[in-house]
Amino acid sequence: MIYWDYAAAAPPHDEVARTVEQLMRLHYANPSSLHRAGAEAAALIERARQVSAAALGVLPGEIRFTSGATESNNLAIKGAALQYTGRGRHIITTEIEHPSVYESCLQLQAMGWEATFIRPDAYGMVNPSEVAAAVRRDTVLVSVMHVNNEVGSVQPLSEIGRVVKSANPRTLFHVDGVQGFGKLPGGPRDFGADLYSLSPHKIRGPRGTGLLYVKEGVQLFPLLSGGAHEGGIRAGTENLPAIVAGAKALRMAAERRGEFVSRILPLRNRLLAFLRGIPEFTVNSGEEGAPHIVHFSYPGMKGEVMARQLEQLGMLVSTRSACSSRLAEPSRVLLAMGRGESTALGGIRISFGDEHTASDVGALEQALLGAIKALKIVEGGMR
Repeated sequence: MIYWDYAAAAPPHDEVARTVEQLMRLHYANPSSLHRAGAEAAALIERARQVSAAALGVLPGEIRFTSGATESNNLAIKGAALQYTGRGRHIITTEIEHPSVYESCLQLQAMGWEATFIRPDAYGMVNPSEVAAAVRRDTVLVSVMHVNNEVGSVQPLSEIGRVVKSANPRTLFHVDGVQGFGKLPGGPRDFGADLYSLSPHKIRGPRGTGLLYVKEGVQLFPLLSGGAHEGGIRAGTENLPAIVAGAKALRMAAERRGEFVSRILPLRNRLLAFLRGIPEFTVNSGEEGAPHIVHFSYPGMKGEVMARQLEQLGMLVSTRSACSSRLAEPSRVLLAMGRGESTALGGIRISFGDEHTASDVGALEQALLGAIKALKIVEGGMR
């Protein structure tokens, strides 16, 4: 089997897995305890904070650890909204955000907030001028992802950050950086972001930990109460093994980004060219997308049917974000991009990892041809 779902969860580096095991065995004390073992655990967390901050080019005090990017996104959006209600009750995001962002905005909308959802173009790109035009005096927060987790479109975040602050300097700018970090240049300060979310398990780190960059001076209303952990905005005993191993994965991803892109981008381009030559497929990813994501549809065929057929041929793929892949309805992202319902129901996502080779891509291409042939036979038999 060849695994093509790195955008959902990447297999951890061996050294990352060893770090988790070692810390679980050796440093099991609560970092909040006053004894020596607790102090040693707390020191390891602070060292992880320094490593994470260095990877992002920010201050250690601006790093807050969470249970994952879903929590980071919820904390950034709802924490900012609840903290700054005096500034207004309006938020802006896009129609193609990850569910943890999109549904957080819907939740605020149900609580009486006004939410503006910016529609992308046909390849999932958001126009900065449309974002700027939507910013008002009462806009508390703008949230735009770096890389779309489904089709791989890359947003012009530096320009969006600039126009947001130009339109209203008090409006906070949040970036979901999960699919961009380690794959593309840029970090919170490059984008002018006040808040920035990450998840190490997308870059071969452990699950169960996440990160939220909170710019110095920005305050958030805590969503979890019960302690003064993480600067008072995230109560709960820290997941020490995952935090330290996650920081290691962040450092490794930052150091190896150039190598990753130079090796994987040609493989992506090869696959895109192959898919565009197959008349049965509609390619949904643009040429200028992220180097690790390719998305296409087989209109008229549900994505899960193609995914199962490919699995029988040794290829493990996904249909969309793992958080939404079990849903039967059309892809919200593809519909927002103007695709028809048939195309939005038939999506397949291929996401590359640093271990993929040209041989793997060749095997995938042959499997795709085999899947089309098999499905056409099934279709013909059903008529």
